[in-house]
Amino acid sequence: MSIKKVLILCTGNSCRSQMAEALVNHFLPDQWQAFSAGTRPAGFIHPLALQVLEEIGIHHNGLSKSTDAFRAENFDVVITVCDDAAENCPVWLGKGKRVHIGFPDPALAQGSEEEKLAVFRHVRDDIRARILEYLKAI
Repeated sequence: MSIKKVLILCTGNSCRSQMAEALVNHFLPDQWQAFSAGTRPAGFIHPLALQVLEEIGIHHNGLSKSTDAFRAENFDVVITVCDDAAENCPVWLGKGKRVHIGFPDPALAQGSEEEKLAVFRHVRDDIRARILEYLKAI
């Protein structure tokens, strides 16, 4: 069985798509290889995204990168993770089945550090449940 490739897209490539990349590569390494990118990469990975991944034993060394880096690549699936209500999700013009599985942007969370962490944890767990379930079903 060959390993399939998934590209996870959002705007900044600093939170949701990075967490999704790390979760897929950690939990489904025998089935999927995940990559992530953004249409306007932030140039950094949000520290709280890294912190909530560490909490579940995942050390992620991702880089915030542009979709341009992957234009020539072939993917089995391309997943957009922007929350349509609040953002304009990027359009992928390369190869691969396009699917939208939206999540709210945890970087927009307000409040204390603990309240922000709670939002990041919720989004992490939601990504883990919904994206991993989708990929396992393919």
